[in-house]
Amino acid sequence: DVNESALLEILKIYNRTSREVCEGQQLDMEYEKMNDVTIDHYLEMIRLKTSVLLACSCAMGAISAGASKERVELWYKFGEQTGLAFQIQDDLLDTFGDSEIMGKKVGGDILSEKKTFIWLYTKAQGMMPENLSSCEESAEKVSLLKSAMIESGADIAARKKMMVYTENARTALSQLDLSSDHLKTFENLLSSVTERTS
Repeated sequence: DVNESALLEILKIYNRTSREVCEGQQLDMEYEKMNDVTIDHYLEMIRLKTSVLLACSCAMGAISAGASKERVELWYKFGEQTGLAFQIQDDLLDTFGDSEIMGKKVGGDILSEKKTFIWLYTKAQGMMPENLSSCEESAEKVSLLKSAMIESGADIAARKKMMVYTENARTALSQLDLSSDHLKTFENLLSSVTERTS
């Protein structure tokens, strides 16, 4: 059973998260039509669309367990930063993953010209190929853009960004002063996000 004040806090964060996810989805759709989207825009969009879901889940669990406000905030931070790392890894896998391991073709984001971290980084470096529209084959377009992304250092920049989020999540975990077994469980969760291949 959850007491009334805890239930009220859970409803507050649940309602806020519901609104944020809708805002993130709206931004995602708007960004498809915009040409001036920046990496900062993108990171805020994925925070709203993806990472707040994990953050909300972590925080609601902490509230249900009677955690202090400070601990709830740390759990929220852990979930948020883990969610951001997850999305950056998702971007990397869609472009550079192994299609056999993933069970689907890679390059879907490229073909739909989705403004991911690596797409926006490549563009910001002035390395976006100019002749994309002339590509007759989808494989040619994917190959051309993957080469440009690697040349721009977008893959390395994305991995570095993912590791920043991973370290932020790990710092939040360390401040929670968990038992060694519980700490290992959440460290394994974090590793499964950043080291996954599908």
